[in-house]
Amino acid sequence: MSFWLLIIIGGICAGFIQGLSGFGFGLVSLAIWSWVLAPEIAVPVVVAGSLVGQLLATRSLRKNIDVHKATPFLIGGALGLPFGLWLLSLMSPLLFKFIVGLLLCFYCLTMLLSNKDRRWSWGGRFADGLMGWLGGVSSGFGGIPGALPTLWCNLRGWDKHQQRSVFLLFNLFMHTITFSSFVVLGLINKEVIKIIIIVVPSILIPTAIGIHLYSRFSDKAFRFVVLSLLFCSGLLLVFATVPKILLSW
Repeated sequence: MSFWLLIIIGGICAGFIQGLSGFGFGLVSLAIWSWVLAPEIAVPVVVAGSLVGQLLATRSLRKNIDVHKATPFLIGGALGLPFGLWLLSLMSPLLFKFIVGLLLCFYCLTMLLSNKDRRWSWGGRFADGLMGWLGGVSSGFGGIPGALPTLWCNLRGWDKHQQRSVFLLFNLFMHTITFSSFVVLGLINKEVIKIIIIVVPSILIPTAIGIHLYSRFSDKAFRFVVLSLLFCSGLLLVFATVPKILLSW
């Protein structure tokens, strides 16, 4: 399969999932793009693509935006980003793929098995900020800020509109400052720009379709489909990288 076809397929799948669920662009796209893109190229492209998708979703949630609920996540994310950027400089391509796969498996399996009626009230807004910090760290080294905050919002027992509001504000904020940091650090080179030019048009229609279907799917249906797809992607990535890691040892 050609390089550009994989890039477009990754963008289409990631755009649709993000439009439908409000998260997951980095998780889905990296499951495909990490096979053909080095981390220093993949991460800026993921951030740019996810930012475009989040901007498209802004209009659909404008009446449900809750800045007060999202504030701890935003503060924590800003504090965690520098540490994540430092980790990015230490990552090898093989380890990067493996960690992305593990994150997909753990995150999605936990959400699939979690009790929807259980509400975690521990920690209050401080715990929300801590999850935001972890999201900031993962944003810096992997361009995927929404995984842990999304899981945490689900465990909090918030409805899908409240969760999606927090995802949108957090991801918009994190991707904006992350992409700005990449620009300052000189990580947005000609190769990255060329790939972004291909990715952005490929995600527009799938993202719009996902946003449209979001209001039509029941909580149970879209939650199961999205998490199942992400979990399968993670398994494939882990199974492909573990033999290479063991061989390198």
